[in-house]
This record gives sequence, C-alpha cells and structure tokens, in this order.
Amino acid sequence: MRRVSLNARAALDAATTKEVEVVLVQIDHPDLDAPIRLSTDPTERLSTDPLIYGTRSTWLGADPVTEPFHFVLMSADIPGDLEDAPAAASFALDNVSDEITALLRSFIDRPTVSLAIVLASSPDVIEIEYRGMVMMSSDGSVGDVTISVSRAPIEDETVPMDRFTKDRFPGLFR
Repeated sequence: MRRVSLNARAALDAATTKEVEVVLVQIDHPDLDAPIRLSTDPTERLSTDPLIYGTRSTWLGADPVTEPFHFVLMSADIPGDLEDAPAAASFALDNVSDEITALLRSFIDRPTVSLAIVLASSPDVIEIEYRGMVMMSSDGSVGDVTISVSRAPIEDETVPMDRFTKDRFPGLFR
C-alpha cells in the first residue's frame, strides 16, 4: 500500500480543495553539466528578468535556493499500478523553443528520468515518486514534444552472463 500524507488524503477526499498536485521531473545524463529540473506548477516567481516561475523543493538533494524546478508548460501521465506491466509514464512539453528538440536529439545513450508528485503547499513532502526510469523515446512536432519513460529495458542486459567454456559448464562438453 502506498503511503500518502494526511494533507494529500484530505485533498483527495474533499469536494473542493486549494491543494495543487505538482509533478517534479529530474532528467540526469553524464553529458549534462547539471540535471534538468522541471515542474508543472508556477508555485513562486524565481526571477523577474527574465521572468521565471518554478517550485523550490529538496527532492533528490536539490538546493531549493540555487537549484529550483523550473515551470514549463507540461502535461504528465504518471505510471500506473498495473502488476503485469512495467511502470511507464509520458509527459508532453509545449515546444516553445527549438533548443528543446535539439537537446533531446543530442543524447546517444538513454538519460535517467525521475518523477515525483508533491503538493504545492508542501513541495518537500513526496507523495509519490518514481526513480531511475529511462527515457525510451521523444517525439516532437510543431506544437509539443512527448517524452516516454519506463524501466530500463531487459533486452539491454547481456545474455548470457557467463561464457560457455569447458571449465564453467563441463556438462555441455561430454
């Protein structure tokens, strides 16, 4: 059973609420200087010139003062609780800049993506989190960029792990 804070439980049970659920996304890759941190809510104004909104959270060791999660126009489908299927999610970013598409096409190996759901009133309390997922695909169009993430593909594992030699598998060489 998933643990949910009392504030989140009260917000889910209430007919109306002031609580806003926020999806935080962190994208890590060895080629990046710093992780990319994104938020679905303009919780507070981070700067006026340029005008930037975002969410300050300590999730995954981020410093809320210097490493906020920047607000982007994004819709997200979080992973479900299906037992027979791997956790998979997708989120769509509005394609407001050519830099987004260029950045996504620059990766050769798969970036690691972590997702968390928090409440805007308490961004340090993690309601749900999915860590260590990998970016499976990124499809762009004129209007938006859809990014799909899932668990690491089992097809990428080396099989067989051991070499079939006489010393390791003597039964094969009789």
